[in-house]
Amino acid sequence: MLAKVNSATVLGVEAYRITVEVDISNGIPSFSIGGLPDTAIKESRDRIRAAIKNSGFDFPTKRITVNLAPAHIKKEGAGFDLPIAVAILVAIGALQTDKFREYVMCGELSLNGEIKPIKGALPIALGLSRGAPNKILIPAENIREAGIVNGTNAYPVSDLKQTADFLSGHIDIAPQKLSIAKFFKKSIKARLDFSDVKGQEHVKRGLEVAAAGGHNVLLIGPPGSGKSMLAKRFAAILPDISVEESLQTSAIHSVAGLLSAKKSLVAARPFRSPHHTISDAALIGGGTYPVPGEISLAHNGVLFLDEFSEFRRNVLEVLRQPLEEQEIIVSRVAGTITYPARFMLIAAMNPCPCGFFTDPKKECRCTPNQIQKYISKISGPLLDRIDIHLEVPRLNYEQLTKKAAAETSARIKIRVDQARKLQKERYKKYAFSSNALLGPKETEEYCRVNAEGQELLKMAILELGLSARAYDKVLKVARTIADLDEKEDIEAHHISEAIGYRGLDRQLWF
Repeated sequence: MLAKVNSATVLGVEAYRITVEVDISNGIPSFSIGGLPDTAIKESRDRIRAAIKNSGFDFPTKRITVNLAPAHIKKEGAGFDLPIAVAILVAIGALQTDKFREYVMCGELSLNGEIKPIKGALPIALGLSRGAPNKILIPAENIREAGIVNGTNAYPVSDLKQTADFLSGHIDIAPQKLSIAKFFKKSIKARLDFSDVKGQEHVKRGLEVAAAGGHNVLLIGPPGSGKSMLAKRFAAILPDISVEESLQTSAIHSVAGLLSAKKSLVAARPFRSPHHTISDAALIGGGTYPVPGEISLAHNGVLFLDEFSEFRRNVLEVLRQPLEEQEIIVSRVAGTITYPARFMLIAAMNPCPCGFFTDPKKECRCTPNQIQKYISKISGPLLDRIDIHLEVPRLNYEQLTKKAAAETSARIKIRVDQARKLQKERYKKYAFSSNALLGPKETEEYCRVNAEGQELLKMAILELGLSARAYDKVLKVARTIADLDEKEDIEAHHISEAIGYRGLDRQLWF
């Protein structure tokens, strides 16, 4: 007998509907699975056989052929255990009902028939919301992911016997709906605040500009000057994450298996800080069966790379394309996958190998060639993609012991939110909403500079030798500074401040 059951799989962060076809016929007992399955699916035969027997059903001693259609889509993970088991029960007549046709099923089976959680429950639920059937039988531990999606009815199931009883009409299971608003209310507010940072007012101003326009930042200074401290507080001044952004980011974390019953939604902008020994595949994503990397896990948030110059050259160079395109394309033998990667890069590094080149108190013992070689670890094309370069000097005794309270993150965030609001209204007809993402045509249209500012720009290009990309970055940063001042046109002092944020272009270090 032939049975067909609806299921789904995730490729990248996109969900695809899959039809699980099971044919049971006479012949030498066998159990084969086709349709481009991975090793985990091929190994499911023994799990499914044991789960069916331990759930009180007879397993057929016949020829069992399973096909996962369409066959051209790569299927990964153990999420097909449940639909294959249900299809077998339908094929042998243990489930004499058509109710199963109304549902999409996903779940991994244990040997005793219990249903274990799967990766990618959220993107699957999001995909089902755009068509029919939009009812999904999902492991109970994944219900907090699937239950927040509007347009999808998620039913939690705990074991194969319960699933069979539900589909047979012997028991009733109600779909669970969870409020996204409650997740945002319960999200922990950032405990790190800019008011904790003594001095460094010009650095805080630079980070405010970066947050207001979505610009990438490089912090350069001696050890102990506060680079990491400032970077870790940066997320506190960013605009609150929207529901749409939260679902996008949560879908990536779901595919990576980072969501849990306690944290089933990313309700705050992610802050990722990988160690400098990370590989290029771990940073951008990849593997035999590609998984999201750190740049995708930081989608809609912050990627902080401390000890920037200590990262391997090949690791840093792979950042160039995602910084421009806001996505990363991973090509492997198993297929080509696109992961979103719209993040803000905050990098921090010392000015020289010993770290004390700019320190007024400690002597630097590095030669000019050593300093040049150290800075040159960061290639010119990569530096061009970092909008703002900030020097973070060591604080003196007076600054460290100053009693006056510094400005809080909440006050800075008010100005950032206002600037972002202006940009969102200005770019409402485009797919972006921040100055950092302006294209060439939009830059020409919206980055209008007065005559005095144009003259200053001309001098900067002639004297500093700014590249075309650096020139473009100066205009975008100046546009953000003008937005913070609530000015329609870019003025000379906006250009001057923006040029001041191109420290490495101005040859400050060597």
